[in-house]
Amino acid sequence: MYLIKEMPISERPREKLINYGVRRLSNVELLAILLRTGNKNKSVIELSKDVVYKLEQISDLKNVTINELLKIPGIKEAKATTIIAAIELGKRLEKTVRHDLTIKNSEDVYHLMKHLIYEEQEHFYCLYLNSKLGLIKKSLIYIGTVDEVLLHPREIFKDAVKVSASYIILVHNHPTGHARASIADINSTKELIKISEMMDIEIIDHIIIGNKEFYSYKEDRVFIL
Repeated sequence: MYLIKEMPISERPREKLINYGVRRLSNVELLAILLRTGNKNKSVIELSKDVVYKLEQISDLKNVTINELLKIPGIKEAKATTIIAAIELGKRLEKTVRHDLTIKNSEDVYHLMKHLIYEEQEHFYCLYLNSKLGLIKKSLIYIGTVDEVLLHPREIFKDAVKVSASYIILVHNHPTGHARASIADINSTKELIKISEMMDIEIIDHIIIGNKEFYSYKEDRVFIL
């Protein structure tokens, strides 16, 4: 068993973070900092490897459950809850709206809304912008089933009028991971654009978020990330 204290000081996860920055740490090292200690059979590094190697890819951590973690030998409630709490905090930080943000293009929308890749149901959001494309408000309009999201124009334009928005960007996710627009997506977008023109609050894009791609109605193409 290779203990942390037996490692060169410069290679220990905490010291490495302090001296070189968090980006220099591997996924195993980041997890080791959260777990803090190993047990009588394994070092914290080995225990962290057990957790990471149980996953097909590190992004699978976003949906891991506490019961799944507890099935890993050496992971008790304290360590499992620490991991779950860290994951949830990361998700919440990604959802935080920057009110000084200007939306210049579809990629800006993707980076703002990529937290939707974690959702297992379709979530439909509206981004309300001022005349200079500054973000005023981000509103969750509907949470639907995996198969459909029921849209009602009243819910979309109610907040637009309330915050005096000049523009709206529609955003929703596809839990399948593919960002291709369906016929229903395209038809509903066309209908909402017609209504927006009558209300003089322009819908300037509809972004569909997939796993490693997104679709822009305005640019009518899928961007692979």
